Amino acid sequence: MVESSWKGRNRLVCRGIGAVIYLAFKMEQQVANADLDSLLEIAAKHLPPQDLELIRKAYDVAEEAHRGQLRVSGDPYIQHPLATAITLAGLRLDAAAIAAGLLHDVPEDTGRPLAMIEEQFGPEVAKLVDGVTKLSRVRWVPRDQTDGGGKDKRREEEQAYWAENVRKMFLAMADDIRVVLIKLADRLHNMKTLGFLPEEKRRRIAQETMEIYAPLANRLGIWQLKWQLEDLAFRYLDPVKYKEIAASLKSRRAARERYISRAIGILEEELKKAGISAEISGRPKHIYSIYRKMERRGTDISHIYDLQAVRIIVDEVRDCYTVLGIVHSLWHPLPGQFDDYIASPKESMYQSLHTTVLGPDAKPLEIQIRTREMHQLAEYGVAAHWRYKEGIKSDAKFDAKVAWLRQLMEWQQDLMIGAQEFVDSLRTDIFQDQVYVFTPKGSIKDLPAGATPLDFAYRIHTDVGHRCVGAKVNGRLVPLDYQLKNGDIVEILTSKTSRGPSRDWLNPNLNYIKTAHARDKIRQWFKRQQREDNIARGREMLEKELKRLGLDQTKLEDVAAAFKYDKLDDFLAAVGYGDINTHQVAQKLAPPPEEQLPPTVAALPTATPRGIQVQGVGDLLTRLARCCNPVPGDPIVGYITRGKGVTVHRADCPSIKNEDEPERLVHVEWGRVEQQTFPVVIRVEAWDREGLVRDVAAVVADERVNISAANVTVHKDRTSTLIMTLEIVSIDRLARVLARIEGIKDVFSVTRDGGGQAKAV
Repeated sequence: MVESSWKGRNRLVCRGIGAVIYLAFKMEQQVANADLDSLLEIAAKHLPPQDLELIRKAYDVAEEAHRGQLRVSGDPYIQHPLATAITLAGLRLDAAAIAAGLLHDVPEDTGRPLAMIEEQFGPEVAKLVDGVTKLSRVRWVPRDQTDGGGKDKRREEEQAYWAENVRKMFLAMADDIRVVLIKLADRLHNMKTLGFLPEEKRRRIAQETMEIYAPLANRLGIWQLKWQLEDLAFRYLDPVKYKEIAASLKSRRAARERYISRAIGILEEELKKAGISAEISGRPKHIYSIYRKMERRGTDISHIYDLQAVRIIVDEVRDCYTVLGIVHSLWHPLPGQFDDYIASPKESMYQSLHTTVLGPDAKPLEIQIRTREMHQLAEYGVAAHWRYKEGIKSDAKFDAKVAWLRQLMEWQQDLMIGAQEFVDSLRTDIFQDQVYVFTPKGSIKDLPAGATPLDFAYRIHTDVGHRCVGAKVNGRLVPLDYQLKNGDIVEILTSKTSRGPSRDWLNPNLNYIKTAHARDKIRQWFKRQQREDNIARGREMLEKELKRLGLDQTKLEDVAAAFKYDKLDDFLAAVGYGDINTHQVAQKLAPPPEEQLPPTVAALPTATPRGIQVQGVGDLLTRLARCCNPVPGDPIVGYITRGKGVTVHRADCPSIKNEDEPERLVHVEWGRVEQQTFPVVIRVEAWDREGLVRDVAAVVADERVNISAANVTVHKDRTSTLIMTLEIVSIDRLARVLARIEGIKDVFSVTRDGGGQAKAV
């Protein structure tokens, strides 16, 4: 029956919309009041009495082992494993997992050997405890510290160690998913008590939770853990914004609950007329999801109008669509705000109908419609399908939920990639927003947002990717850098005579591939080619890029040394088979943004280039030479002019190469460069055609680069030359723009011009 009493309705509303703060308070209250009876009461709802005895025994052993130990908060240490176990029981896991949750810190923190646990509780529980213990030793390193650059060897080693442990976590997960579920429950309680730690440690743990554990819970479909981890992490990463949103929700709570009660009353009456049994409640919108919506829309919470949400739970799938029709007959649906995750489930197997309508008083109202089984899946994800009978995972839906994980581990094993590459693949392929596309036969494939037909081809099969020559999306030919969208039907065109992938596919400036999976498959193909061919191809690519950027005087040995290669051939081979791309070379040549200027740097007027260090002198006026237009990353030299300070030239500029007064040349180098543009002249050679200039200008505009001048010359042989002055911020941005222009149809050469600025046409 539809719950129709106002008392029941208000209870459901309080449990839903606007009650996030209340829920967080209740969770922390449960943590503080955790005891064995509470754990057994929750576990008894899904476990037989004999299993409860195993849990009771595990508690007794853990309590005795941790007796006398206190947490930083001052609470008895047993409260932590007890809270972990209560979370696992709430996820309806088996007795072995709950017992392991109680015992997970015993070997690490009490000195009791793992053999003791195995003797008392058997190998299954001991294996779970051992897996969680190993994961607890992972020391996370933030993303902005992942490149030591040779300046901090210890940081580099920490990053490598962390990456290897993350890889081990996923190996353990593929072997027994319960290990990671225990770790997630352990992390949840640590986040609830994070306030007792020093601020620096709080931020580090919160950032790790936001980057690794919350996305992992989301990928496993465990919404109950995902939203709590996100909100708790956000609370410490941006406390000002967190409190601002929480206060706003609290101030509007009464009005929001009245509105939801009114909407529920209307829905109850209509569903009762249709004879549909349903449970209707307000749906909680957690704080971090509201923050992300504010960021996406570039507005504050006062302009987020769809904070009201209702969830309708029915018995059968057909009822979902009937209810959807009733909702749309009551209120006008907003265009583009409907998603059918029943027909096209998410990779986590999440299913539901989502729609946003103009509800009562023409206010936006979000509505989710799902069956009870779908609701269990949405709340508990992979945990809802956990079965363990005689050592065999027997649930087909469980297997489907972790298929992506097993595929990932098989790929890692096949390619023998390193730990850091594996973690990078998680960040790009697993932990980003997903799009869901179809094969021509109707199979669903999930890919990270921004993925291309090439990514899709390599997801189908490596050979399909290698032999890809084109793609159709929804029956129409598309370029290989087309970004796939939800619901696209993708057909890959292949050729039996194809010689393999193109090296251009590895160029990040051209956006042919998004996933680390496709990138590594392509790299592997080139690695299998002859080493001499790779060296020759690498030299050709490197020399071409340096010449294109106007850096052809740079020694290849110096570039190799910058990448920590002792032998030039090894470096060239790495470039040849794609381990290093030319965009990375351009980035290496640019000055590091964290480099600080010494006291000798002059205070420069606005019209002069900021961030140039003149060695041995101070407070000198500097300006960039118009004859060569250096940009950050170019080797440069200073020339002392009479009455005009120091003019900065590129080191290979003809104007200063044959200087008769070498004593006027001074050493200068790029210091900390603020966000500033520099004029760079480029030369584009192409076959003349209609729309050529328009296409070049569109690519430049797409890169958010300004064209300050341009000149076009059409030659008798039907070729044309475009001389353009671009406002560039750095060498690596210039490399990206040049690479993209070179990819335009009929363009056969793009180089940086050594002459003066182009004249406007």
